[in-house]
Amino acid sequence: MTLEETYSVWMAKHPLTGELERLLNKKFTIEYNFNSNHIEGNTLTYGQTELLLLFGRVTGGSEVKDYADMKASQVGVEMVKEAVQDKSMPMTQNFIRQLHKVILREDYTVYRNLPGGLTTSYTIHAGQYKTRPNSVITRYGDRFEYASPEETPALMSDLVDWYNRAEQAGELSPVELAALFHYRYIRIHPFEDGNGRIARLLVNYILARHGWPMIVIRNRNKSQYLEALHKSDMAVGIEPIKGARATKSQIAHFLQYFKNTVRNEIQCDIDIIDSFGKDTWWYDGERIKFRSESGSKVLSLMQANPYITYAEMAANIGINISALEKIIGRMKEKGYLERQAAEKSWYVFALSTNQIV
Repeated sequence: MTLEETYSVWMAKHPLTGELERLLNKKFTIEYNFNSNHIEGNTLTYGQTELLLLFGRVTGGSEVKDYADMKASQVGVEMVKEAVQDKSMPMTQNFIRQLHKVILREDYTVYRNLPGGLTTSYTIHAGQYKTRPNSVITRYGDRFEYASPEETPALMSDLVDWYNRAEQAGELSPVELAALFHYRYIRIHPFEDGNGRIARLLVNYILARHGWPMIVIRNRNKSQYLEALHKSDMAVGIEPIKGARATKSQIAHFLQYFKNTVRNEIQCDIDIIDSFGKDTWWYDGERIKFRSESGSKVLSLMQANPYITYAEMAANIGINISALEKIIGRMKEKGYLERQAAEKSWYVFALSTNQIV
C-alpha cells in the first residue's frame, strides 16, 4: 500500500478503544525514547528504558547521564503532546528553545584532551543557540559544516516563519512538511548538543498537529537514515544557507526515506490493532516470529505468573528443562525478557496483544 492508503486504513480504525490507546501509548513511550536516544549513543537497553519510564526503576550499570537523558526525553515527548493540543498556536523559536532546555536539563562542561597533555573545555548551554561552530565527520571521512553561530539566529527565524507560512498554505502534506523541516533544521544544527533528538521531537510535533500518528525512527535503521540525509546533502550543496533553504525536490532521497518510515510505522500500529486479543508478541516495532509455539507459551506463562519456576513452565508446556533453558536463553539474548535476581521473578519486555492494559 502507498503511504496515503496506509493512512486511510489507520484512520478507519478510529476511534480506538481505551485498551488499544493505552497499548499503543505504552509501545510508543518505550520505543521512541529507546531509539531516539540510542541513535545518539545512549547505552540503556530496551528493558532498562521500559523499567525506568514505566516504573521508575533504575537497573544495570549504565552512566547516570544516560538515565537522566532518557527521562528528560520522555518529558520532551509529553511537552510536544501538550503543545499540539492548541492548533491555533503557531510554532515559535521559544518553544524549540524550551524543548531543548527540557532535553538537556542544564548547562554542562565538555572537556577535551589536546596533543601534549593539555586540556581544553567549553560549556554546552541548555535552551540557547550555539556559541561555537559545529560540524560532523561523515561516514565517508569528510568534515561537514553546519550554520555558523552568527548565522543561526536569523536562519532559525527564517525556518520558523517558513514553517508557519507553509502550514497555512497547505501546499505540502504533513509528511512532506515534517521531512523538509527536519532536513532544514539539521542543516542549521542550532544547538551545541541535542540537535538530532530535537529534530525527531519536532517531526512528531508537526505530524501530530495534523492528526497523523507519532512515529519512531529506529536505531536499527540508523545507517539508512544518515545515508538519506547524506544523499540529500549532496544534491543541495555543502553551504549551510542552501541547506537551511532546501526545497522538496532537492531532498528527494530523504523525503522518500521519511515517507517509507512513516508508512512502515503506521502499518505496524495497524497490525497491532488487528492482532489485539490474539496470541501475538511484538518487540521494538516488529512482530516476534517464534521457532515453535513454546516461545509464545513461555512469555505468556511468565507474564501471568512472574514467579513461575523452570519446573512449572516445563511441565505446563510439555518440554524438558534443558529445552526450556535454551528457549529462555535465546529470548534473553534478544531482550524479550529478564530475570529479576533479587525478586526471583521474570519481567517480560516483549509486548503482548492478548493482554488487558
